[in-house]
Amino acid sequence: MVPELTEVTITDRTHKVLKGACAEPPSPAQAISVALLTGGGDRPYVFGLATELMSKRAGVDLIGSDDLDSPEFHGNPGIRFLNLRGDQRTEVGLTKKVVRVLAYYGKLIAYAAGAKPKIFHILWNNKFQTFDRTVLMFYYRLLGKKLVLTVHNVNTKRRDAKDSAFNRCTLGIQYRLADHIFVHTEPMKVELLRQFGVKESRVTIIPFGINNAIPQTQTTPEQARKRLGIGRDEEVILFFGNIAPYKGLEFLVAAFQKAVTRHDKYRLIVAGWPKNCDEYWGTVREALEKNVQSGQALVRAEYIPDDETELYFKAADVLVLPYRYIYQSGVLFLGYSFGLPVLAADVGSLKEEIVEGKTGFTFRAEDVDDLAATIGHYFASDLFANLKARRQEIIDYANKRHSWNVVGQMTMKVYSNLLRTS
Repeated sequence: MVPELTEVTITDRTHKVLKGACAEPPSPAQAISVALLTGGGDRPYVFGLATELMSKRAGVDLIGSDDLDSPEFHGNPGIRFLNLRGDQRTEVGLTKKVVRVLAYYGKLIAYAAGAKPKIFHILWNNKFQTFDRTVLMFYYRLLGKKLVLTVHNVNTKRRDAKDSAFNRCTLGIQYRLADHIFVHTEPMKVELLRQFGVKESRVTIIPFGINNAIPQTQTTPEQARKRLGIGRDEEVILFFGNIAPYKGLEFLVAAFQKAVTRHDKYRLIVAGWPKNCDEYWGTVREALEKNVQSGQALVRAEYIPDDETELYFKAADVLVLPYRYIYQSGVLFLGYSFGLPVLAADVGSLKEEIVEGKTGFTFRAEDVDDLAATIGHYFASDLFANLKARRQEIIDYANKRHSWNVVGQMTMKVYSNLLRTS
């Protein structure tokens, strides 16, 4: 049965997900049981995959946190939401952080010892990366679990210019101990094979599922602009998501300042949390100050709640990803879920996800002049001129190319193959 989740708007997602997932329970011959180990974060990906597996009648133990809790995960016999992580707020003392992380590891180890699912699917590691990559992986193997690993970033330290031999060694151990690995792009697969010696037969490329966890209401772009204090005629550029040096926000700021001197209707929105980068963010914030004071820029440097996210994507005319280095970007697919065109730096696999002139444009990474020119090119393009109609085309394109149904089918096939060889 094709699940209804990928075919409906988010406003009634709870009803549709449960309708698909709570149909007849699977027979023993059909049942596949899996434990999803989430690391406590990345709610959009966890929500999309978990609800899709539910719709395909897999039994799911979802190891989560307060941040991942959702009504869809309760009152359904197909899923057990195990909130082992609890509260993850960062505004607490170091001692409390250490205690709650250690308590979580204790609960996780105890859970694994008695867990019924044969398959452990690791979506993200926890706080102590070295421990997760080595000790926990060996522990799960000793328990006889089949280990599936979704690799969103092949080597995050390399991306952040903090790589080391020790980091590559522990990554290599985790990749060798996994029975199967999912990646999102061909270059990621190539890096796994060449840099870490992973066998090709153990790697599958799956789409990055379209974000279906963010609520979408009947709020119109005009209403969203009014709530954010943006004029109807302003041409709005959005940067959204965690702020970190590898995301290259300073290049967008410089390009915007160059472009706005030629076109005073441009407006820049920066909405996201500066993640462990106070010095970097201080420099960027200082560079933006004159634009904030003049009303040309709106800055909200904090975590944006899910129920407010749509305001920024509906108010914007284009999303910009000025990244220095990236494997794949969930923000791109979040933008597509709102039908928002994307201007993306030509790094990682971003170019593969942009249909030039149809869903957005690309520009040279770390090139202020090229980004400024691309901003001007976009606002002079047919894509922008016909944005209202093009939004639905972008949504349809993304849903077809990045359907959770496709992700779920490929994932279930890997699960079945692993169980047959156990």
